Amino acid sequence: MSVFSWILVSSLFGGVLSVTAAGLVALNARTAWIPMLISYAIGALLGAVFLEILPHAFELSSSMDNMAATVLFGILLFFVLEKLVLWRHCHGDECEAHAAPAPVHDHGHDHGRSGMMIMIGDTFHNFVDGILIAAAFMTDFKLGAVTALAIIAHEIPQEVGDFLILLHSGYTKRQAFIFNLLSSLATLVGGVIAYFALQTVQNWIPTILGLAAASMIYVAVADLIPGLHKRPELRATVQQVTLIGLGIGSIWLVKFLLGHHA
Repeated sequence: MSVFSWILVSSLFGGVLSVTAAGLVALNARTAWIPMLISYAIGALLGAVFLEILPHAFELSSSMDNMAATVLFGILLFFVLEKLVLWRHCHGDECEAHAAPAPVHDHGHDHGRSGMMIMIGDTFHNFVDGILIAAAFMTDFKLGAVTALAIIAHEIPQEVGDFLILLHSGYTKRQAFIFNLLSSLATLVGGVIAYFALQTVQNWIPTILGLAAASMIYVAVADLIPGLHKRPELRATVQQVTLIGLGIGSIWLVKFLLGHHA
């Protein structure tokens, strides 16, 4: 097989495999577990951002100030995007902002807002993964194979979190799987573009990583963490902190075992 063929196969197979593996875990979880497992998703998001994406972005960026500004801009951008989603839902009298308070048993359904935000950020991240796979294969076949395997492995815990966020956001299991699968195709797009225009695309990697990190930070902090405060009792708090720690730990463990900064 040619280098281009290996890039195509690895990018497509890697994205589909990571989504399928994550789906088997997340979609088989009981519905009653989803609000609790959102804590794990928060940890996986924050772990991916602060242990993987941002260190890589700062390493590649020519200026730490520029990268910090990119993340700040991204957070503001996703704030505006979420406002637009809210405006769409509130274009009339029926709107969560106008509605009566939700009952106690409600699990914090947010009409797809956090799901949409996380899909945007994950698509950016998958696009960069495709670029990394292409760059590795164009350097050396063995390096390409190891890089592809490493990306699949570190994507799985993050994709589990993405599935849970989509379910929490009101999407069905079928919709969550389809949206994650479509997002994974950005890996293939990134790989193909990188093969034909690697140098040009590489110049954009720090910015793309910064925006991906911003979207994940925004979803975790603005959309998901506030929902945890609806259960302020000590037992729930300990449970939430433990699961957030497990989410962060799963990212760190994969990173440690692979010794690969994706």
